[in-house]
Amino acid sequence: MEQNILDCVIVGSGPSGFTAAIYAARADLKPELYTGLEPGGQLTTTTEVDNFPGYPAGITGPEMMMDLQKQAERFDTKVHYEMITKAEFSKETGGVHKLYAGNKEILAKTVIISTGATAKYLGLEDEKKYAGGGVSACATCDGFFYRGKDVVVVGAGDTAAEEATYLAKLCKKVTLLVRKDVFRASKAMVHRVENTPNIEVKFHHELIGIEGENSLVERAVIINNQTQEKSTVDVEGIFIAIGHKPNTDIFAGQVDLDENGYIVTEKGSSRTNLPGVFAAGDVQDHIYRQAITAAGSGCMAAMDAEKYLAELHG
Repeated sequence: MEQNILDCVIVGSGPSGFTAAIYAARADLKPELYTGLEPGGQLTTTTEVDNFPGYPAGITGPEMMMDLQKQAERFDTKVHYEMITKAEFSKETGGVHKLYAGNKEILAKTVIISTGATAKYLGLEDEKKYAGGGVSACATCDGFFYRGKDVVVVGAGDTAAEEATYLAKLCKKVTLLVRKDVFRASKAMVHRVENTPNIEVKFHHELIGIEGENSLVERAVIINNQTQEKSTVDVEGIFIAIGHKPNTDIFAGQVDLDENGYIVTEKGSSRTNLPGVFAAGDVQDHIYRQAITAAGSGCMAAMDAEKYLAELHG
């Protein structure tokens, strides 16, 4: 029995994956989408989403992803609650790409990679306990909720410096915990931190615990790693800003990645170095990392895939 070769397979189910599915389905590519282990992606860990256009009263992350999924399915996108575990991409224009969900082999003319990136956490039990109750990995997503309050930011790189200066505009005070005695951030970012009066930098300090009633953050427990002296800081928000890891391990060695593991796309497009393989969302964007930019790049990927197939079929 000859196996069916699909026109379009989408790997991942965040805003970029579902938007790609909506556009691909409307272009009659009959896309099939594989959700991965976290259907809906990072947004399902966000409670309130207030900055996505079209939701004047705001919406929760999980509800928004359900809306996007329903819209994709309305145009006959087939959604599989499975994880793609292996990929064998063709290097030929018009070649067939092979994807595997466990032992199941999937053949496709085009593949849109929308596997996203995962925020790195410190690995403390308390981070899970207070997730959604004051612990966040995205200042632009959640900073608004801490207007006029005190917060802690953990990290020493550009991400931490950027999140701290962003939060300083909204919050009463930002305490920035830096593990070593220096920043890893660029000089320009360090200057911005140093010139912001309501940021206090604590070098040689680490977050070791979180305290609070009813799973709501009230205090950060910190340690001076030189003196081993423990102390607490009264805060209502803790932002972990130690970077993101793009979910690209299964594509390494085939699709071009940058030094941090993000997929490299051709400027102004979603095209990767392989014909018929496209990337959208946070898996190829370490700068903006917003639901709206991910959705926009999902649209681009579907249009690029449609154009690629149209050129193949003459």
